[in-house]
Amino acid sequence: MKNIIIVITSFIMLCTVAYAADPIVTQSTSNSTVTSKSDAETTVKSPPPSAISPSINTSNTDLCTVGFSGAVQTQILGISGGSTVRDMNCERLKLSKTLYDMGMKVAAVSIMCQDFRVFTAMEMAGTPCPYFGDIGSSAQAGWDKTPELKPVDPKINEKRNDQLKGAAAGAGILGLLWLLL
Repeated sequence: MKNIIIVITSFIMLCTVAYAADPIVTQSTSNSTVTSKSDAETTVKSPPPSAISPSINTSNTDLCTVGFSGAVQTQILGISGGSTVRDMNCERLKLSKTLYDMGMKVAAVSIMCQDFRVFTAMEMAGTPCPYFGDIGSSAQAGWDKTPELKPVDPKINEKRNDQLKGAAAGAGILGLLWLLL
């Protein structure tokens, strides 16, 4: 009996229609006119273009050069530049090695003897540098007759180099002051 009551109650609940209230509808119309006037000023602040120094590729191992570059940027002007510098000692070593590899041993030693340090070391070792094809004691006699042909110690020219460095420093300072203006 209890089951019958549950079934009938369920049937009545499922079969009844649910009624809802009608929605309230309101209608409204409005007209508006908006007039606006504005003055705007936009200021864009950006940094000046950059002076970018050029890259100088010296990665080839067969080159005897060293690259350098630099750049300076002010609010008004930017300058950049670069260059390469020859490494004379590197060139001397490569030339000497090439001559030695070709069997020209005296010529290879002669190339190396253009360096003051090598020339002095050869004299101190008792094996003077070749002199116009002569080697040994005849080469030493040739060097003794013409000492002006011997490589010069760079320390002798130190005073002159100091003067040149001072002049270059003065020119560099003037150039920097000009850039800052």
